[in-house]
Amino acid sequence: MQPLIDHARAFGQRPEEFAPLAQGQSPQVLFITCSDSRVVPALITGARPGQLFELRTAGNIVPPYTPDRPTSEAATIEYAVNVLGVQDVVVCGHSHCGAVGALVRGDDLDAVPAVRDWLAHAAEDPRAADPQDPTVAEAVQHHVLAQLLRLRSYPCVERRLTDGRLNLHGWYYEVHTGAVREHRVATDSFEAL
Repeated sequence: MQPLIDHARAFGQRPEEFAPLAQGQSPQVLFITCSDSRVVPALITGARPGQLFELRTAGNIVPPYTPDRPTSEAATIEYAVNVLGVQDVVVCGHSHCGAVGALVRGDDLDAVPAVRDWLAHAAEDPRAADPQDPTVAEAVQHHVLAQLLRLRSYPCVERRLTDGRLNLHGWYYEVHTGAVREHRVATDSFEAL
């Protein structure tokens, strides 16, 4: 913990760099990704403060839209789309994902009931040719596409997609190489950016 504290102390010694951020935010991208500590959106994209609006959930799950039971995730998506006017939404899954791996393997999650119940929000169980593959690449990529489809069911997203003011992107990040692949509709495959 001490190295993190030391960095935080030094970080606060440059107020002139951060003063403009007090004027507000106008990110262009909502970046939805996993809570995994190895996935750092600003590091992956090179974004500076104020450029990404982030939503991090276990397994980068976009829960079903339920107007009578709002969720933090739905509020974040709605705010990004309707208030901040983001032009792009990225759903970024990653290799070696514990959440997707647990779904693929059918792990017993009774000891972690909140995790078990959250993972039940996955749109469907991700498919994998080899459930023992530690990268769970195929399953994660399928899962990203399922979350993009789920995102389309949010009224604010559907409206902005219909009028052409919003673009959705599916990304797959390899934690062991740093490579990023994007889903290409034309080939229905994840290819290098």
